[in-house]
Amino acid sequence: MRILLIEDETELAHWLSRSLARHGGFAVEWADDAELAERRMAVEEFDVIVLDLGLPGMDGRSFLTRLRARDDRTPVLVLTARDSLAERVGTLHEGADDFLRKPFVIEELEARLIALIRRSRGREHPRLALGKLVFDTAALRFLVDGQPLALSPREFAVLRVLIQKSGEPIPKQQILDRISSDDKEINLEAIEVLIHRLRKKLVNTGTQIETLRGMGYCLEPVGDA
Repeated sequence: MRILLIEDETELAHWLSRSLARHGGFAVEWADDAELAERRMAVEEFDVIVLDLGLPGMDGRSFLTRLRARDDRTPVLVLTARDSLAERVGTLHEGADDFLRKPFVIEELEARLIALIRRSRGREHPRLALGKLVFDTAALRFLVDGQPLALSPREFAVLRVLIQKSGEPIPKQQILDRISSDDKEINLEAIEVLIHRLRKKLVNTGTQIETLRGMGYCLEPVGDA
């Protein structure tokens, strides 16, 4: 799952990026101002945005207003040092999906982010079950006929990307971009190896990974599964 973190406090941003990658396997991209964040969103796709309101230049509220004005529905969790009722209500009216008061613990932030992504995927991509394969977004595990599918952390990360966009071709580079940025040993060749391993583990699950030349990999049902 890919996060865009918009935060101007460098030390906090580095801590969040490391912690979310280590605890939840998130791939975190950091922008220290709203203008940079908008440029990144014009060319990249994110599962959720973590937004600080007190940004230099364009503040967090203005960024949020512009985001929703162009009908971008990416879930947004707001970080705020203020926790008044007016602040919470105003933030939600402006388009935030959730908010968390500073200081906070990383476990709560992670849980809130997973919940936001789960709700978003449930609305837009209700495809977290395919054949006998089910991705339990709450427990963060794959099941086949109700039994856990044994996967390495890297295999899990790749399969999660594929099932979130099942039926759609995903280029190798996009898979690489969307798995944990904390793993520096992953490259395009490693993605090929992981796909090969996943194909073996998906035998008899009613799903298969197809290679679409020039387009990428696609997770599809087998026959009438």
